[in-house]
Amino acid sequence: MIKYTNLWKHIQSIIVLFIFIILTVFLCFLINMNVNKAGYSVFIEFKSAYGIREGTSIRMRGVNIGYVKKIKIDLNSILLLVSVKSTKILIPKNSIVETNQTGLLNETVIDIVPLDLLKSNIVHGINVFSQQCYTSSVVCHLNCIQGERGLNYDDLVRAATRISQRFDDPGFFNIFYLFLQNSLDLSDDILNITFDTSNFIFILYNFLKNILLNYT
Repeated sequence: MIKYTNLWKHIQSIIVLFIFIILTVFLCFLINMNVNKAGYSVFIEFKSAYGIREGTSIRMRGVNIGYVKKIKIDLNSILLLVSVKSTKILIPKNSIVETNQTGLLNETVIDIVPLDLLKSNIVHGINVFSQQCYTSSVVCHLNCIQGERGLNYDDLVRAATRISQRFDDPGFFNIFYLFLQNSLDLSDDILNITFDTSNFIFILYNFLKNILLNYT
């Protein structure tokens, strides 16, 4: 009787272990499925924030593909954790990543402009979470790409301010006045030369005409 009891305990232990393994595999499958459904993450490094904040939109070819999840300030740069909303959205490694300001409120967005055309037969079936992805031509999960500053209205305002300051400078007006004066003097000289040339041509024409008449 004791032997049967010990055997039953071993069978129960095996059953519990088997159920635990099945549940673990099932949970891993669910987690992996949720991760694939939720998309993947990419790091983008900028020299400055340029108006970027958490929630800033990420666009590729004008379509919203994700947003900025977190912003970390490093010693010499800004590091962004970006969430791409689908694993089916593949970003070419050879792309321009820049910040642009759009709309009346100058809202900052991050635009990704691919420089290469991806061939479907090459990138088909690429898993951004796999090790094989790192040798491909697309950005993989947790890859880091470099960003640049794009269109910024602050630069336009700064340039307009500098131009207005130049117009307020008396030295600029003096130089501009001298330029106009020299241009007028040069125009007078050109007119005089043109007038003299036309007189010379007229005299030469009459001279040749008289010679031809006397010859005939």
